[in-house]
Amino acid sequence: MSAPPDRFRGRVLIVAGSDSGGGAGIQADIKTVTALGGYATTAITALTAQNTLGVEAVFGVDPAFIRRQMAVVLDDLGADAIKTGMLHTAPVIEAVAAELAARGRGIPLVVDPVMVAESGATLLDPAAVGALNRDLLVRATLLTPNLPEAEKLTGMAIADLEAMREAAAMLRTLGPEAVLLKGGHLAGETIHDVLATEAGLEVFTGSRLAALGSHGTGCTLASAIACGLAQGLGLRDAVARARAYLREAIRTAPGFGRGHGPVNHGHTVGAFPVPEESRSG
Repeated sequence: MSAPPDRFRGRVLIVAGSDSGGGAGIQADIKTVTALGGYATTAITALTAQNTLGVEAVFGVDPAFIRRQMAVVLDDLGADAIKTGMLHTAPVIEAVAAELAARGRGIPLVVDPVMVAESGATLLDPAAVGALNRDLLVRATLLTPNLPEAEKLTGMAIADLEAMREAAAMLRTLGPEAVLLKGGHLAGETIHDVLATEAGLEVFTGSRLAALGSHGTGCTLASAIACGLAQGLGLRDAVARARAYLREAIRTAPGFGRGHGPVNHGHTVGAFPVPEESRSG
């Protein structure tokens, strides 16, 4: 098989739900990976009827069919990184984990533990948290929770940067190689994200933007990181590039809808290239 053209660097298999409003989920994931020069494939876990005002309905895909989607993609197209998003029930998580064990060993895995939508709708059955911990987090290269998700996973209140540091370190004990704890839910003009790795903790900071859109930021960031890993970037560089991409996407959000609007995923196609020395072959 011939090498892929230069415009497609890094294959990312995204296992997540569909957002009919286009701002989050599979739609945001595909846009993000494409904008950053990667090639996105998908295994859809659920269909949602949602817009910027909220999630009105969820139609789950049979877990066996989710696994089938993953299998046929990995057998034919392969993947340089895998990203999971909305895995709404324990059977879905178990099916995804089983397929990762069968065909995904050695492929970097970014787990976005989608639990609650921007509108407040619950997207993960509370009974599935145990399966998430047991079957998926132990396989993750990177876990990317926001503060409400981290509080559910750790059982601790997270009210400041020091608590974020403690929570990020605690989350690593659940099994992921690294954790990026996102601090956008804390009040203040400065946003802190804490990256916890085997080497220690690093805090990324940025000023809060007065933006027209914030829907799908978690999906977007996780997919951008997965794309970086697929393209051969180290974890820290993948995180830094993804944060820069997301910041510009928020700053240039189009202002669509009457609620939590989408970010501008296509704002910088080609503006965040993969450094030549960091590219995978």
